[in-house]
Amino acid sequence: MHTVSGGEVAGILVAVFWAILVSFLAVALARLAQTLKATTKLVADVTDQAVPLLADASTAVRSAQTQIERVDAIASDVQEVTSNASALSTTVASTFGGPLVKVAAFGYGVRRAISGRKEDDVPAKSSRRTVIVGRTVSRGRGKKD
Repeated sequence: MHTVSGGEVAGILVAVFWAILVSFLAVALARLAQTLKATTKLVADVTDQAVPLLADASTAVRSAQTQIERVDAIASDVQEVTSNASALSTTVASTFGGPLVKVAAFGYGVRRAISGRKEDDVPAKSSRRTVIVGRTVSRGRGKKD
């Protein structure tokens, strides 16, 4: 019969310890490999979905740029129309404004002359009005009507 010495027992224990340690490391490496495979698959799926999204975003940005260019063109056209309308308004006011005021003043003078002859016996009204293009000013009270 063979007796087992203390060194042999220690050797067997060390061998068992190393076997258990290697088993744990093998399980850990297997799980790490599974995690890496899942991560690789996830990255591939995200890439497959991100590429069309980036293409759609690029198309949307191009469309927005086109719309901005159109709005800029419209805004410049509106500015040009506004400046033309202002110039036309100034031209009309200077062309027709003076003669219209003269015609209105002449008409007012004629009415006053005709009404003055009919009402020679009646005292003048307390509220006289002067016609200014666009508004009426009361002379007697100094207020606008």
